[in-house]
Amino acid sequence: MAITAEAARARALEQGFNLVGLTPAVPSPQLDAYLRWIEAGYHGSMGYMARPDRVARRRDLQVILPGARSLLVVGLDYHRLVPREILEDPARGRISGYAWGVDYHDVMIPRLQALADWLQREARQDVASRVYVDTGALLERSHAGQAGLGFTGKNAMLIHPRRGSFFFLGEIITTAEFSEYDQPYPLPEEGGVGCGGCTRCLRACPTDAFPAPHVLDARRCISMLTIEHKGSIPPDLRSLMGNRVYGCDVCQDVCPFNRFAPEAEESAFFLPAPDRAAPPLVDLLALTEAAFAVRFAGSPIKRIGRDRLVRNACIAAGNWRGDAALPLLERLADDRSELVQEHARWALSCY
Repeated sequence: MAITAEAARARALEQGFNLVGLTPAVPSPQLDAYLRWIEAGYHGSMGYMARPDRVARRRDLQVILPGARSLLVVGLDYHRLVPREILEDPARGRISGYAWGVDYHDVMIPRLQALADWLQREARQDVASRVYVDTGALLERSHAGQAGLGFTGKNAMLIHPRRGSFFFLGEIITTAEFSEYDQPYPLPEEGGVGCGGCTRCLRACPTDAFPAPHVLDARRCISMLTIEHKGSIPPDLRSLMGNRVYGCDVCQDVCPFNRFAPEAEESAFFLPAPDRAAPPLVDLLALTEAAFAVRFAGSPIKRIGRDRLVRNACIAAGNWRGDAALPLLERLADDRSELVQEHARWALSCY
């Protein structure tokens, strides 16, 4: 039997989510744009984005879950305020706002699984579901737009016109059917709110990573370079990265819609101390494997490992050129990691 849409939305809100939408399990309307993006090579070193099995899943959700009928999409706010003088201090390594608190996967996945279990009970018949929080082969921002949660901005982020873009997305693909579905967020020509003539995000990007509105060249994106990219960061981009050591929020920070972004009510995303948002670079440069594991336990930062974080900190130190970093960089120039060595030597060359 079809599950009442009103009950499903209410249950999702009870689980602590801030946004919820329901949409049929059909291919993304932005599928062709994604395929063109791959063809252009804009995915960079994220080879998994172009894997044939991943492309097949994005083409047809039935490949992920045979018999899939619906997508339940949720949003969870994570925005917190930190004084800009802390974030912009060149002696500190700036971390993207989404990573200041507890790993969002650990917060959202259990709640989505509980919601999937509820769908099973509510349907009173066998229901299969798959839960995802940015790990599945889904064009999740596009599906979220189809579920009425917002529109894709020129910075390629999903933007809710009254809440901005500082929220996580999660999805349940399910064989359950709902009594009704949300309407896709309307395009500007259909009466929806869009970016209009605003190009603040495109102009503010430090590395000029947007070759066109709505198109991100991940090969130049600071978030991709500091998080997803495993190798050497191109030398011509290093001086443009400033003090950013994990992710980048520039294209969101300048977005006018984020004036309306609410602060997170989820305690897991509360900021325990300013150092969680922008730790001193000397602390990051001194990290050992053991110290990294302790300091970033329970944080999404743990996924990139010590070497990549110290690589990023070396670049930030080269841009800072602070005397306190010199002895640490000299030591890292002989680090056991060749990746760290290379970037430490580059930083030393900046003095």
